[in-house]
Amino acid sequence: MKFAGIIFDFDGVLLESEYVGNVQLADYLSGIGHPITPEQSMANFMGLSGSAFIETVERLIGRPLPHDFHAARQIENDRVLRDGIDAVIGAVEFVRDLPADVPRAIASSSSTHWIRTHLAHLGLLDAFAPHIFSGHEHVERGKPAPDVYWHAAKAIGVDIADCVILEDSAVGATGAVASGAFVIGLCAGTHCAPAHVDRLRTIGVDAIAHDFDQVRALIA
Repeated sequence: MKFAGIIFDFDGVLLESEYVGNVQLADYLSGIGHPITPEQSMANFMGLSGSAFIETVERLIGRPLPHDFHAARQIENDRVLRDGIDAVIGAVEFVRDLPADVPRAIASSSSTHWIRTHLAHLGLLDAFAPHIFSGHEHVERGKPAPDVYWHAAKAIGVDIADCVILEDSAVGATGAVASGAFVIGLCAGTHCAPAHVDRLRTIGVDAIAHDFDQVRALIA
């Protein structure tokens, strides 16, 4: 591998959670009188979390979210934490095929509980632990700031300039590009519409991969 370390986003890169979560969100918003498709939801909200996510949703619908929104989201989160979510096609095999001595980490906007639980479902927890980092738990500024990537690179002992980052969302790619790493915009998940490639290119990713075979070629 021509890079000294590899850093993965999680949702939408290893896990098909971006699609699942945005389908649920589109159903909820449509049900309260704000019709939106899963594709529109992904275009507007993908990669956001915490207060930035809530503020963006409320700005789009033009009013505060109903009080039952968080309860509805929690019910869905509890379900998928229990039952699991499919991996992005080729993700598990790609991680398992990495040489054992290649430093790697996850740098995500999700909680470490979410990441670790789903990694266990995918059989990949041992491939990353303990280098599992959350932009809301390990750094003061989450994505689109680059801080969580810098934190991950330091933890695995690799200069960020010698790392490659796999990112799928515009928010995440913005932080990844700012970090100084080589950034691959990964469009392998079912949530990535054709136009998404142009969004990532506009942000300035170094390369685009439509599947993990293309990732292999880019990092070889």
